[in-house]
Amino acid sequence: MWSTFVVQEEEVRSGNTSAGGHQPSGGLDGFLGSRGKGRKRRHRTQSGSGDGISESQEGKIKLTLFLAITGIMLTVLGVGTEFWVELAPSKSFYNNQTCLVAHYGLWKCCTKTIEVSDVDPKLEVCGPLHLQGESNCTFFKFYTTGENIVLFQKTPEKDLTVASAMFAIISLFLMVMGAICIIMAVSKGVQFFLKPAAVCFILSGVLIFLGLIVFHQSVLSFLASDQSIPLRHQMSWSVTCVGCAGALVVVAGVLFLVLALPYSPWEKCLPKKNSDI
Repeated sequence: MWSTFVVQEEEVRSGNTSAGGHQPSGGLDGFLGSRGKGRKRRHRTQSGSGDGISESQEGKIKLTLFLAITGIMLTVLGVGTEFWVELAPSKSFYNNQTCLVAHYGLWKCCTKTIEVSDVDPKLEVCGPLHLQGESNCTFFKFYTTGENIVLFQKTPEKDLTVASAMFAIISLFLMVMGAICIIMAVSKGVQFFLKPAAVCFILSGVLIFLGLIVFHQSVLSFLASDQSIPLRHQMSWSVTCVGCAGALVVVAGVLFLVLALPYSPWEKCLPKKNSDI
């Protein structure tokens, strides 16, 4: 009897061991198989057609993003500097020893006293601005207290200046939002964020050009406020930076919009000829 019980117990243990040995193996294989299928499915979603982004398309998106970031950096440089317009009166505006030049931007105005002996004798006006002299810069007070400045007995049109500054700030905000959308599109591997990014960049470029137009009108209004002192004015390099930035972000927005299309426009416009004979 005892031997029969021992034999039955050993058979039960061996049966459980064999069953338990196969079960973890099957569970592990099933788990790994499901993970492998999930990875393959995710890979097909990212590299295939539909809402995913292929590897070649991702490279084009990153290259266009570099173009947009260049435009953002130029916008920050132009908006943050005060070399939007340069003003130069006659060399004999004050006396025969020194003359005064000025330049201002969206936030700050600067004047510079230059020795007349340093000015080119062929020039009738004071300058140019890069000559050495004593500089004095002040921020516009009409952003805080509403007080306007007087420069060469002329007063800038503060409403137009504030409007151009607001256009610049809103355009910068839209650029940052567009860049965030592109980063999310690349990180998540979906095309959904390309269209809002394209809209943000195109709209920001349009606002930049509107801001430049409004600022130019403010300069013309400033010059027309008093005709007693003739001034020579010219737009400076800060305006050039902002104008180039506007063109770059508009181009980047158009490229992002093209990349968001479900088909290639080149294949639509220039279909491949059938090479089969």
